[in-house]
Amino acid sequence: MAEVELSCLAYVKMYLHACLFPQCSVNGLLLSSGPAGGALCVTDCVPLLHSHLSLSPITQLALTQVDVWCSQTQQRIVGYYQANACVSDSSPTPCALKIGDKIAEQCSGAVLLMLDGAKMSPEYRVPPIIMYERKDSRWSVKDKHTIMLRQWEETLSIASQLLDSGDHALLVDFDSHLDDITRDWTNQKLNAKIAELASPANGNV
Repeated sequence: MAEVELSCLAYVKMYLHACLFPQCSVNGLLLSSGPAGGALCVTDCVPLLHSHLSLSPITQLALTQVDVWCSQTQQRIVGYYQANACVSDSSPTPCALKIGDKIAEQCSGAVLLMLDGAKMSPEYRVPPIIMYERKDSRWSVKDKHTIMLRQWEETLSIASQLLDSGDHALLVDFDSHLDDITRDWTNQKLNAKIAELASPANGNV
């Protein structure tokens, strides 16, 4: 069972995406800049939608654009994430499974990650994630001991700082980009802010 490492950048952006649209289901793509084979390191994510998650033409457009961008930046799509509007429901929807299947066709070690809305409040000190892997043509819950989040306390602190400062509003998903194409769905400003907070100069790693 291959190990998966989730970076600070990827987790914080997923978390902020869900916080920015608390009444909506949100989804996005998980990216890796590492080589294929062996342990999977999810280094970044692209927030996609916060409305009409099952609207396939928009999803297909987003997948195509992200795939092109990945080929230009030496990254690859390695998974999918989703947070459901109902905080008590963290099960993959048919839409999540369908997109996960599509990604798994191109990436043999693809993962499907669900954010557990009931555990996203600051008092919970464990990662609010449920990760699935594709085995025997179906998605099964991945052994939590094979999922790594390095410097989890620091990652949690960075997510809280960005939320408290209102900087989570910097996040742009593909939905918002379609409403205003001048908005950057690659989120370079937010990436820089997260990198700044995570730098050794700020006491984080």
